Amino acid sequence: MEVFVGAIGWGAATAASALVTLYFRNGLLTSHITALTLIYFFGGALAWSILVPPTRRFARQRPTSARFAAFFLALSIGTAAMTAFLFAMDYRWFYSRWHAPFGSLIWIFQFLFTGASAVYQFAVLGLALFLPLGLLCLIVVSAYLARQRD
Repeated sequence: MEVFVGAIGWGAATAASALVTLYFRNGLLTSHITALTLIYFFGGALAWSILVPPTRRFARQRPTSARFAAFFLALSIGTAAMTAFLFAMDYRWFYSRWHAPFGSLIWIFQFLFTGASAVYQFAVLGLALFLPLGLLCLIVVSAYLARQRD
């Protein structure tokens, strides 16, 4: 239950970070606000639920500073990677109607290059939506998790 609540909270924090940044950048004037919010929410929620339990086990007997570093790295890299993955799958879904039949060699190339293009675009444009609110949330949550004793 704790992992589920944490995943919802972390997902909400990452979605809020994206929305706040978009608000200050352009007043939320984008036609894809719902899709972006969902991608950032589920990217954070899935990263939390996949990475926090093993990070807790790995960092259990370590000093607080090491636990902070473990949670900071796991959540930052994991959230960015999971959000980029969901972004790439959204691209794949959109472009799939123009791609070759499933399983063909051309389809494999199209799948790989569509995914790579989406991840590149996310790295250039999407990572900025985690700043500055997402970084602040990451520091606070990592400190909170590091101080917990399992």
